[in-house]
Amino acid sequence: MKTIDLVIIGGGPAGMSAAVAAYESGVKDILILERDGSLGGILQQCIHNGFGLHKFNEELTGPEYAARYEARVKELNIPYKLNTMVLEINQNKEVTAINSEEGIFTIQAKAIILAMGCRERPKGALNISGTRPSGIFTAGTAQKFVNMMGYMPGKSVVILGSGDIGLIMARRLTLEGAKVKAVCELMPYSGGLERNIEQCLRDFDIPLKLSCTVAEIHGKDRLEGVTIANVDKNRRIIPETKEYIECDTLLLSCGLIPENELTKACGINIDRITNGADVDQNRETSVEGIFACGNVLHVHDLVDNVSEEAETAGKGAAEYILNKKNKSASIRVKTDGKVRYCVPQRITDIGDTTLFFRVSDIYKDVRIIVKDGEKEIFSRKRQKVAPGEMESITLKGDILSEVNSGEITVGLEELQ
Repeated sequence: MKTIDLVIIGGGPAGMSAAVAAYESGVKDILILERDGSLGGILQQCIHNGFGLHKFNEELTGPEYAARYEARVKELNIPYKLNTMVLEINQNKEVTAINSEEGIFTIQAKAIILAMGCRERPKGALNISGTRPSGIFTAGTAQKFVNMMGYMPGKSVVILGSGDIGLIMARRLTLEGAKVKAVCELMPYSGGLERNIEQCLRDFDIPLKLSCTVAEIHGKDRLEGVTIANVDKNRRIIPETKEYIECDTLLLSCGLIPENELTKACGINIDRITNGADVDQNRETSVEGIFACGNVLHVHDLVDNVSEEAETAGKGAAEYILNKKNKSASIRVKTDGKVRYCVPQRITDIGDTTLFFRVSDIYKDVRIIVKDGEKEIFSRKRQKVAPGEMESITLKGDILSEVNSGEITVGLEELQ
């Protein structure tokens, strides 16, 4: 069995960022395992711009952003194996993988970083009644067909879900000559970034129907149309609002699911809200020496944030390998419901710590507050917060050093 200091599972933006950060922090014995035929992950099919504004102060396409990190990985001579599927990891940090050249092999790692990304929620998870014709795709699949394979999925399109990929594909298909008749969103708010709603829908006069869903699918061999309907506050269909729309394609942009099968099988604690690992400020999971970052940890809206988080995990893994880690605290991070989740979920070292979180609804004129028991230790005003936009706050080390209850609660207070 070969021994390697750091094994990184996933060669997308998170995996590559983590590898570079770990290398620059002093760990040189690194191996990236990637199941695809090239590095870059999902960014390879994201040919639209808007990436890198925070990280590089430039507006890049997805492939350009990925190429920056791929070039750095190659410049540092960080080894990677492509077309390699990881089958299992265990708490002893043994990684079992398979590829066509080596067959099944096992690596003993000193530390592991999980960077497997996420997948789209499929039609089977949505319980839409009707027939099962062709012409129904996830938005990411349609994106790959158009951007990488040169195929158009259809000419007349309805999109269910207003996640960022769905919004971007509404614009992409319109530019390629298709007619996008509506984007329907089950929730009373969009799940995408405000800039994407503006640039991808409003700029092209594509209607966004909130509190609306696809009630039925029609067609035998090929999709012929869908019935849409409004929903009430309990997300039940309102029958009198049903409307038939003729279309040959339905795209599903109904949420992303972290690829955490390896994580769960290893016995790592999972956050029931994010469906990702429960981690500390260094992104170390409940199993010592195993770290997680990127969309496998929680779904991000900006790849720049993925890279930043992966750098945190890379540095944390390097400190672990080099025996520089210091666990001087045990503070649990909780939320109040208005704040849906927060990452990290625990703080194990007193120092400046950035908390990333999403809210459960659209709120205007609020204070983000952090409490130690009943004592308020931090607050910041926001004019507006929304589920589609990740928020962050930084707690200074001197604030955390005075926490007495062993837990802090991140919440919102609406201003009168």
